[in-house]
Amino acid sequence: MRAVKRKKQQVGRADPAPSRWAWRMQRLMLTPGIRLALRAGVPFCITLLAGTWYLADDARRGAIEVAVAEARASIETRPEFMVNLMAIDGVKDELAIYIRETLPMDFPISSFDLDLDVMRAKVTEISAVKTASVRIRPGGVLQIDVTQREAVVLWRNEDGLALVDETGAYVAAATSRHARPDLPLIAGEGANEHVTEALQLMQAAAPLGERLRGLVRMGDRRWDVVLDRDQRILLPEVEPQRALERVIALEGAQDILTRDVARVDMRLARRPTVQMTTEAAEERLAQQAAFRAKNK
Repeated sequence: MRAVKRKKQQVGRADPAPSRWAWRMQRLMLTPGIRLALRAGVPFCITLLAGTWYLADDARRGAIEVAVAEARASIETRPEFMVNLMAIDGVKDELAIYIRETLPMDFPISSFDLDLDVMRAKVTEISAVKTASVRIRPGGVLQIDVTQREAVVLWRNEDGLALVDETGAYVAAATSRHARPDLPLIAGEGANEHVTEALQLMQAAAPLGERLRGLVRMGDRRWDVVLDRDQRILLPEVEPQRALERVIALEGAQDILTRDVARVDMRLARRPTVQMTTEAAEERLAQQAAFRAKNK
């Protein structure tokens, strides 16, 4: 009897094990991806839908834009962010005026409205400017530090006279040769691309003193040294300074350039040639003819 009662009690008790679907749901809820989606994804989607619904109204969007613009303006126009003047250092007055004209501004202006990289690019585009830096100093000062190109030679080309620096870069135009008598003169196509070589030749020709008029680039290959009395020294393409030093040595030993010489051709190192002036050549021919007539 006791065994029958115990069996009846076991049959009537509910099974504590979960059903198949409940077990699968529990396993699914233990998956990290599902848990993350429920904890973050669902709130995010609800918030996104609510925000989309709220911003769908044009009036609400406009009110938000106005509020953001006012907040930004209130920050940007604070006194500590305002620029009140411009300072330019490292250049002469004429170039400083030109830089101010290149960067026209109505002060005071907010520093948030200034693009310093663009301003620096505009300043460096000026031919007379080598390098430039732009920054905002404490106290609301727009500081522009400029390194100006220094003209070292005066270049005569088909467009006129121009001042160029040691790299051959254009600095400024010149009205006449007398505008910069302190600078040596070079001429010819491509002469500005060989400024360093020209300066070396000028230094080598220093013993000629005031007789030196300048250098002419011939065919963008070689140089001619131009002296007074329309004399020229034709230099070779290779080692022109050495050839010029030979001519100067001859001048010191034999006064070759003080004679009636029109050209000293050094293009062939083994066969230097001296060309006399037309008047000297005609006089020499007349002397030879007189000598022949006298000896007949």
